[in-house]
Amino acid sequence: MLISFPSAGISLRSTLAIVALLAAGCAGVAPQPAPPSGPPPGPYTQPASAASAAPPPNVNLQGFPLEYRTGYLDGCASASGAEKKDTTRFRYDGQYRTGWQDGNSICKKQR
Repeated sequence: MLISFPSAGISLRSTLAIVALLAAGCAGVAPQPAPPSGPPPGPYTQPASAASAAPPPNVNLQGFPLEYRTGYLDGCASASGAEKKDTTRFRYDGQYRTGWQDGNSICKKQR
């Protein structure tokens, strides 16, 4: 069945073909950037300073948020000497505070 538009002189089939060609012309592939070297940064990537202070070997912090892990490491470091605590984060960041308290408590028991 062919539907035509008498006033324009264009058939429906021609109109669809023009629309398809226009849509195909707009669909381009953008060049992809080169992949970064190393793992991509994520919300739970440890900063270099936190990575250097390792927790006791029998504690697995994988899967915990970065804020908790940072607090845990600071709390654990505080258990063996001078207190290491970001007081602003401890006051306002519940993940950091909980991590610090857990790290301090557990590391005191293990020493």
